[in-house]
Amino acid sequence: MGNGSLREAPRMGKEPNSDPPNNNSKLISIMSQPFRWLKMLSSELNPSFIAGVILVYGLSHGFSSSFFKVVSDYYWKDVQKLQPSVVQIYIGIYAIPWVMKPIWGLLTDAFPVRGYLRRPYFVIAGVVGATSAVAVAVKGGLGVLEALGLLIGISGAMAIADVTIDACIVRNSIEVQWLAQDLQSLCGACSSIGHLIGYSTSGVFVHLLGAQEALGILAIPPAMIILLGFFMHETPSTTFQYNGKSKAGSIKHVGVAIRDTCKAIKYPHVWKPSLFMFLCLSLSISTHEGQFYWYTDKKAGPAFSQESVGLIYAIGSAASLIGVLIYHKTLRDLKFRRILFFAQIFYGVAGFLDVIFVLRWNLALKIPDQLFVVLEECVTRIVARIRWTPMMVLNTRLCSVGIEGTFFALLACIDSLGTLCSKWSGGLVLHAFGVTRSDFRNLWLVVLLRTVLRFVVVAFVFLVPDASQSDILVPSDQTMISKISCSTTVKEDGDCIPLVSMKGEGRG
Repeated sequence: MGNGSLREAPRMGKEPNSDPPNNNSKLISIMSQPFRWLKMLSSELNPSFIAGVILVYGLSHGFSSSFFKVVSDYYWKDVQKLQPSVVQIYIGIYAIPWVMKPIWGLLTDAFPVRGYLRRPYFVIAGVVGATSAVAVAVKGGLGVLEALGLLIGISGAMAIADVTIDACIVRNSIEVQWLAQDLQSLCGACSSIGHLIGYSTSGVFVHLLGAQEALGILAIPPAMIILLGFFMHETPSTTFQYNGKSKAGSIKHVGVAIRDTCKAIKYPHVWKPSLFMFLCLSLSISTHEGQFYWYTDKKAGPAFSQESVGLIYAIGSAASLIGVLIYHKTLRDLKFRRILFFAQIFYGVAGFLDVIFVLRWNLALKIPDQLFVVLEECVTRIVARIRWTPMMVLNTRLCSVGIEGTFFALLACIDSLGTLCSKWSGGLVLHAFGVTRSDFRNLWLVVLLRTVLRFVVVAFVFLVPDASQSDILVPSDQTMISKISCSTTVKEDGDCIPLVSMKGEGRG
């Protein structure tokens, strides 16, 4: 199955002594190509693993995060009646569970539950998420801190599920390296489709149910994650005994994982691209809440309705799929440094569209608000997807066998810290420039500052390795760290915590 990627799908050429294919057969071939691609991935890896990727990235990472983003914005604005700069700080707070991803990664690497390393954590994530969503929806008169705690629970459930499936993805990307780009394309496609559904329905549910009650819809995806924990294929450890010795072994393995992770992050080819990804996210300060309040303002802004806001984001998610397709078809063979250099420049250029919109220059150009914001959202989403996908591929290339869950979670934590800095610094800038619920005179200056900072990131692209996306970036001695550590544990304790492969048993 070495030629199973989408770009290497069988060509519908003319065979000897056969009639030329008609237009219908070509159309059927094009439409069936994604299904043949999924079939290839399922046969090379495991059908339940692919189903897990689709479920977590499509339903939890895609639908839940987009639905949560819009509904929680309206919840803070209309129910709690907070200022945009304050909401920006709160959004950063319930992003903290994503910063804690290394802790979740350590748990999934070193603390099996009845021999299982991954499945129990899907169940835990589902229970936490469903309980928090139901509580915030049905309990009236919530205080700000109480509501914030429940929203942190929803966000934390998504983070735990994300870490758990990421550990599986990284392991399979290491074992079947030629599928690493395909797996990231699958993640990007599922996430974009989930975002499309989440954004397109969020405004409707806010209008019909109200912002607080609409948050209850977020109990459905965690319930599906619970089912995934029961049905996803994972071979339990046969060497793990449920006694005090095994617990001591788990604690010792945590120490080994932390030591190996600290050793790995010191390699220049690891910390340099990690630093670039942090700067890439943190320097592009977030102005989302200021723009959201302006979008919905009836005097200063375009006064978009609840349904319109969701629809705008939904169209952007559909455009994000185009970004996935562009990357998968034409950019996956480019070197990391080259693709990130040009993607960041285009990302900066796209930021000027926001400046034009806030200044209402689009009206001077005779472009209606609805049309211009859709064009801006589509361009930004396409460029953002092209910019983000190779960074995720790079993250998988930096991981070592044995600590893949912990180390990938650490890299994701660095990204989350960058996002957190972006949210909080954006909130401080909005406050410093006097942007409030009703005063948007300086909003264009905040957006302009954010756009200029995007170009500053280009100066740091030298930190990214000038290597192909299919190259092995981790030295062979580093990939053996965990195996050696595990061997040492076997010698000293007579036991070793096995690592899980999501590939099916008995495959040739």
